[in-house]
Amino acid sequence: MIVMQLNNIGKSFGADTILSKIKLEVHHRDRIAIVGRNGAGKSTILQIMAGEASYDEGEIYKPKDVSIGYLAQHSGLSSSETIWNEMLSVFKETVAREKELRELEGQMANPDVFADDESYQQLLTTYDQKQNEFQAMGGFQYEADIKSVLQGLNFGEFDYQTPINDLSGGQKTRLALGKLLLAKPDVLILDEPTNHLDIDTLNWLENYLNSYDGAVVIVSHDRYFLDQTVNVVYEVAFQSSKRYNGNYSYFLQKRQEDYELQMKHFEKQQSEIKRLEDFVQRNIARDSTSKRAQARRKQLEKMERIERPDLDDASAKFSFDIKQKSGNDVLKVNQLEARYGALDEPIFRNVTFSVNRGDRIAIVGPNGVGKTTLIQAILKRMEFVDGEVQVGTNVDFGYYDQEQSTLNPSKTALDELWDDYPLMNEKDVRTVLGNFLFTGEDVLKTVGMLSGGEKARVLLAKLMLQQANVLIMDEPTNHLDLDSKEVLEAALADFPGTIIFVSHDRYFINRIATQVLEMNQHGVKTYLGDYDYYLEKKQEEAEIKAMEDAQKQEDNQAEQTTKSQFEQDKQVKRDIRKLERRIETIETSIQEHEEVIEAEQAKMNNPDLAGDYSTLQDINDTIQHHQEAIDALMEEWETLQEQLDSYETNV
Repeated sequence: MIVMQLNNIGKSFGADTILSKIKLEVHHRDRIAIVGRNGAGKSTILQIMAGEASYDEGEIYKPKDVSIGYLAQHSGLSSSETIWNEMLSVFKETVAREKELRELEGQMANPDVFADDESYQQLLTTYDQKQNEFQAMGGFQYEADIKSVLQGLNFGEFDYQTPINDLSGGQKTRLALGKLLLAKPDVLILDEPTNHLDIDTLNWLENYLNSYDGAVVIVSHDRYFLDQTVNVVYEVAFQSSKRYNGNYSYFLQKRQEDYELQMKHFEKQQSEIKRLEDFVQRNIARDSTSKRAQARRKQLEKMERIERPDLDDASAKFSFDIKQKSGNDVLKVNQLEARYGALDEPIFRNVTFSVNRGDRIAIVGPNGVGKTTLIQAILKRMEFVDGEVQVGTNVDFGYYDQEQSTLNPSKTALDELWDDYPLMNEKDVRTVLGNFLFTGEDVLKTVGMLSGGEKARVLLAKLMLQQANVLIMDEPTNHLDLDSKEVLEAALADFPGTIIFVSHDRYFINRIATQVLEMNQHGVKTYLGDYDYYLEKKQEEAEIKAMEDAQKQEDNQAEQTTKSQFEQDKQVKRDIRKLERRIETIETSIQEHEEVIEAEQAKMNNPDLAGDYSTLQDINDTIQHHQEAIDALMEEWETLQEQLDSYETNV
């Protein structure tokens, strides 16, 4: 079922045409990526789809009952509400229906207030109806859904009563995403949803979107994320769009194949055109061949010309080189610990690792664990650092700062480079900037006027000119479009030095890293491989831990069973000893009663008492009394003996 359709959408800003003849179709359960270079109009398309921006031509089809949810880039919640109450606001109708049910339950608990049975039955019918509606609205699980989404977005350890206005910008962005996911619109439109997400949260979001019961439209520069989530790719280039059925990797392959095929058709036609033009030129003036030449000319005029295919692939062109080679031992970090202030709790501790020349080390870990702080500590750009950092021979660090704080917003792009390298000719500086896509008057733009991607390219240009032999890079792919990321990867792959980098870009980690350093608050663990290897080892570790936990639980259960059996055996033995002692006591008592009876019977045989009926009666009563006691004891003895036999049989 089609839930949205864009037909020939056009959009202009002043005299500049941004979009023209954009066609896009969204079906229920589609997972769509919109890709293209920075400035191609991807975000504008999302805004038009969400009704947040107007369009100049074309039409949009959308059924009235289809709901749209839109997460803008860099958007975040601004609310005085607590985390929990803000998430709960998504379920206003559900909460109101739940309140109605509680009120009805209160009335049902007191049937005496009803005038007759019919009105009570009507109440029951109303309650059943509202309860079914409540269930259909997800009323029995909405609180669990809120907790699940907050947990997935890394708010599991948070106090849900924290006011949203007290949170950081990144946290507000994650909450905006969470609120949108909880609303479950029919079409979920996400502009760069992976910003501010660590790797664990990215994995959770991928799984969530893959099971989402609706359509999802995404703009993202995270290629790994796109490969894991989308099944349709629309490329926006030269103001128009083209559809590819597959994930991002398939799109790259298919686009290249289409380009090569179109180029073959173009070159074949150009060859045919040249042949026909040559024939016309050589034969048009000859009487014998003029008619044939005129026919060829008409054929040329009627020919539908194939335009030369073009790829929107104007990419930066650069490579990293080094002034001198470092020693083999580049860096040794031992028991490093860092804190923001002298009295603060450590951000991390027990960080120990070593770096050799040629290593490519990716530092990963959840947000807030101290990855950027570790880089700052290694570069000695912060105080309150304990432990040891040994820097090897001839090591020259080059640093890429994700915050871009080393750039001066009042300088031009040209001056940013030229001030650092004043001996270079202006022409050479302009050439370097040209390799990073700054052409003509672009080099005279101030840094403050540049986009995040443009600032990133200025930083990379400065880093390239430095020719450091150890590159330390903090989120180097942030702000870069997909093509620029691929150029950076190619440059780093050929770099002859050492690379230490922090990144959430799993595709980038896979391409560059030879080691993955996983950080937590208690130290680091090294995995000798790329990101896929790291995932495999983590999965293997999780399976081993699960097996160990299961074995531990089994051992605990066995121990508990053994302990319980031991206690039972002890109790049985205590019961047996108790029975045996009681039986012995009974047997002794019986013997004593029998001895009394025997003595009394001897008295009855005394001839002196033959006529003393009163005494004989007393003796008989005594015998009878002791006999009754023996009978009672014998009955108890038999019962106890049966119990004893039962215990001994089971033991």
